[in-house]
Amino acid sequence: MPDLPDAATCYELLARMALIRRFEEEAGRQYQRAKAGGFLHLAIGEEATIVGTTSVMRDEDFLIGTYRTHGHAIARGTEPNAVMAELFGRVDGTSGGRGGSMHIFDAARRFMGGYGIVGGNLPIAAGLALASQYKGEDAVTVCMFGDGASNAGNFGETMNLAALWTLPILFLVENNLYGMGTAIERHSAQTDLSKKAEGYGVPGTRIDGMDVIAVREAVSAGLRSAREEERPTLIEVVTYRYRGHSAADPEVYREREEVEEWRRRDPIESFARRCVEAGVLGEREVGQAREAAEATVLAAVELADASPEPPLDTMYESLYALTDYPGGWYAVDERSPEPHRGEHEADMPERARELAEAGAAYAEVEEEGERPNPALAGDAQDHTASRTGPDPEERED
Repeated sequence: MPDLPDAATCYELLARMALIRRFEEEAGRQYQRAKAGGFLHLAIGEEATIVGTTSVMRDEDFLIGTYRTHGHAIARGTEPNAVMAELFGRVDGTSGGRGGSMHIFDAARRFMGGYGIVGGNLPIAAGLALASQYKGEDAVTVCMFGDGASNAGNFGETMNLAALWTLPILFLVENNLYGMGTAIERHSAQTDLSKKAEGYGVPGTRIDGMDVIAVREAVSAGLRSAREEERPTLIEVVTYRYRGHSAADPEVYREREEVEEWRRRDPIESFARRCVEAGVLGEREVGQAREAAEATVLAAVELADASPEPPLDTMYESLYALTDYPGGWYAVDERSPEPHRGEHEADMPERARELAEAGAAYAEVEEEGERPNPALAGDAQDHTASRTGPDPEERED
């Protein structure tokens, strides 16, 4: 078992895990109250994986996750107020209330977001690492994804490019034993996920994701390999989520006894107990960490609830990234006969607005009679002949 760090570090690790746990619990409660909308994926039980990873990253490093990333953002330094406001769909959220639970984002802290597409963050992570390499930055990209994503086609493609281009990247598989509701032995022929990238030239290792210190040490080694040797690596972190895949998950695919067995290995309780037994922290410090987490989360709920909703007339804002580079593309769509700057959606030509309104009005008009089937009668617009030949009754014997 790895040695414990100093008291200050242990307290910070414990406090950060306690904050994420309490935040997730409250997020689930607010979702049940319909304060948070959309989908909700909680990381309760995976705190050691999150905090152990982020605790050894530098400020200039990039982190990118998938859709279970409230804790990832908080661990990188995003204010819980902003994360909770995003869950509530309010203007003070990390994405102005437009992203919600599955799309937490904080570019200032180089947390490059959560993504709803399984494995969709893998090629984006390679792009981030390539950009750092191209610019000569001393930054590493950490890409965290679930066990199910290791079966996606772009997993292999990304591993191949990372090894081929010697990208400064660390891949971290958060293996919580289930891809949504499918057990790992039923969705992956190779259940030792640390081996799945070796054929592409990316070495892997497997660690205990319920031990925050073990995660810290393994991730530190992976970061050194990426930063100093330009060698990508993969770490399989075996962890467990105590809640369902999402808030709508009935959890019929696993037994209650299995969950209880993993709860006995709770990463927060185990770490707190170990710190107290080693004399590094006292019960008073452990209690302070929990009390601070409680106060922070309750304040986040209050501030999020008080934050206004985005005005409807801002719906088309922030659809495109505006940079200092000259615009190089234009948009042409059904709303406008002339091209317009695609990144300036709010400034579309007046003619586009007129056509959009006319289209909406036309959609409300009920058509008379039954609309012909183009496959049988040809295109009603151009009066083409039937694509299936003459009607059987019209054919000669």
